[in-house]
Amino acid sequence: MEIRDVETIEFTYESNKVRDEKGHSHPGEPHEARGTITRVVVEDGPDGYCPGGSAATNDLAADYLVGEDPREREAISQRLKRSQRLHKGSFADTNLARIDCALWDVAGKLYDEPVYRLLGGHREWVPAYGSTMVGDDDGLGSPEAYADFAADLVDRGYPAVKLHTWMPPYDASPERVIEACRAVRERVGPDVSLMLDSHHFYSRTEARRIGRALADLEFAWFEEPMDEHSISAYEWLTEEVEVPVVGPETAEGRHHTRAEWIKRGASDVSRVGIADVGGLTPALKTVHLCEAFAVPCEVHGANLPNLHLLAAMADSGEYYERGLLHPAFDYEAATPWLVEVPDPLDDDGRVLLPEEPGLGYEFDWEFVETNRIDGAD
Repeated sequence: MEIRDVETIEFTYESNKVRDEKGHSHPGEPHEARGTITRVVVEDGPDGYCPGGSAATNDLAADYLVGEDPREREAISQRLKRSQRLHKGSFADTNLARIDCALWDVAGKLYDEPVYRLLGGHREWVPAYGSTMVGDDDGLGSPEAYADFAADLVDRGYPAVKLHTWMPPYDASPERVIEACRAVRERVGPDVSLMLDSHHFYSRTEARRIGRALADLEFAWFEEPMDEHSISAYEWLTEEVEVPVVGPETAEGRHHTRAEWIKRGASDVSRVGIADVGGLTPALKTVHLCEAFAVPCEVHGANLPNLHLLAAMADSGEYYERGLLHPAFDYEAATPWLVEVPDPLDDDGRVLLPEEPGLGYEFDWEFVETNRIDGAD
């Protein structure tokens, strides 16, 4: 059994998600968008698939991986990681993550088990929090709008809600953010868990002002309010506020960076997501690192690999992040290349683990082939 190729399947679809000038997602006018699926082609074995990925990454990775045994995920992960210094653009962790997850998909199909069982999974469902899009001028344009939407999410069954409040180019003043958080708490009451993921470049004093307000409002955590490259700033903030500080989220360095944050007490809760650290293989190392130091760990992002990881976390990983959500955005219809939404929410606010072998994505291959871009693999 050996890897024969790493392919990129590229296709078009209609989307009403747009990005502002800073890169944040918002609802917008319908337009043609491009999607990708990473496929690890295996000779004498099942192929592995994961949504997303880059043709530049996959083509280069094939030069490294053709002829390798797809079951040797650790060796492959180490080889690609050590090659990052030579290919910083193509070998970004978010793109390597798709290859690693596709290899886990191979393993699940080979051993006829869902991936979370291979990871040592112990639970078949995870409670979800509704994670909002970043604030805007229409739909999430005021504290009252956030309160209305949070109440709607609770009515849908979510036991918890995370706010992404305004970020530039919108007014992201600490006072406005605090007002939105207060409006949401007053609307949903004391029994709903609330979190805040705010603008990532506040000053120390601005972050402290927000953090102290969140403690008074009994928020569950405060996420990424400053540049994560400054570990010292987070050491300071964690001492200055009572609300739990979560991080790092997007800082480079995989589990090595998270180890430094733990050693220095730069956050109360650590953070990992498969796209942030290069896949399930390094993400699992972060989970075990946190367990070794009795540090809670929460998972960043909505996708099936993250859900499988959560199902294998016995000591932490309280919620699955479902979103990003907005009053004017249909989350359920946003992935037409899949037969159904991969993370349906049940009436109790839970997301159930797929029981199919592998990751459990069910691709609508007729849709993909109909809309496939000529010249793609």
